[in-house]
Amino acid sequence: MSAQDLDAGVPPAIPEPVAESRRLVYRHPLPIRVMHWINVVALTLMLFSGLQIFNAHPSLYWGNRSDAGTELLTLGARQDATGKLVGITRVGRHEFTTTGVLGVSNGSDGSPQVRGFPSWLTVPGPQWLSMGRRWHFFFAWVFVLNGLCYVGYALATRHLQRDLWPTGSDWRGIGRSIIEHLRFKHPHGDEALRYNILQRLAYLVVIFVFGVGIVLMGLAMSPRMDAVLSPMVEAVGGRQSARTIHFIIAWAFVAFVLIHVFEVLISGVFNQLRGMITGYYAIDAAPAGAPPAEAVSPGPVDPAEPAPPSPDDPVEPAPPEERPHD
Repeated sequence: MSAQDLDAGVPPAIPEPVAESRRLVYRHPLPIRVMHWINVVALTLMLFSGLQIFNAHPSLYWGNRSDAGTELLTLGARQDATGKLVGITRVGRHEFTTTGVLGVSNGSDGSPQVRGFPSWLTVPGPQWLSMGRRWHFFFAWVFVLNGLCYVGYALATRHLQRDLWPTGSDWRGIGRSIIEHLRFKHPHGDEALRYNILQRLAYLVVIFVFGVGIVLMGLAMSPRMDAVLSPMVEAVGGRQSARTIHFIIAWAFVAFVLIHVFEVLISGVFNQLRGMITGYYAIDAAPAGAPPAEAVSPGPVDPAEPAPPSPDDPVEPAPPEERPHD
């Protein structure tokens, strides 16, 4: 402001306040967060104990029998011309050398040992079949009961119908969603609070295809259950077929988890973890003058949740509301 303006009595200009660029929403209620972390523990220990069980006979077959020469997959070993152990992975008639990882890996004393999967991938120990089975079955039931609780909660709160079931608009935008994922482009603002079509389909497949399928195939392998489930065992081709399907679905779970973790890393790992630990997730605030976003019905509010962060924080808390996560 010039001296002439001051002499003329013109008041100094007051800078306009800058709108907050971020705000917090209450995205994940306590039951969802608890069930999510139970699944993380259960699936991890189911996988590692399952690999220990697999190591007792590291081959897969199709049908009811496990005859030599009919393997679909084998993790084994042979000796080379010098007598050194060589790890071999055989898929059908194709053979690959996988020494150090599959077939042959170092034991606790550092010497190479014949073992399907390495000892660092097996629990509760490098070679303990009976206890590995106990661990596997215990956490399998944890996984089943937790999954039933999740489905019941999702139906009761309409989380399944509202956030996971694809709408006509979702199907029409599937092409754009594929392109955005390939470009690692993620939504911002209120658009980040809902699943896109690929996320919805992925979660539905994981819950109702992978989850249900791996449990049924696990039961079909049990000598006490195959009589009860004999029509299903026959439908998939036999107990060895059920074991093979069980193995494939287990690694499909691993692939899903790796993709899920990758998306978390590139879309803001701190923000995503805060959302799944505290329930609060930060999104970009709408710019000044922008039309209000389309209303989305809030989820149930958990009275046991802590109060939102203080207004003195760098982000402005919003009223509690549930939103899906990546």
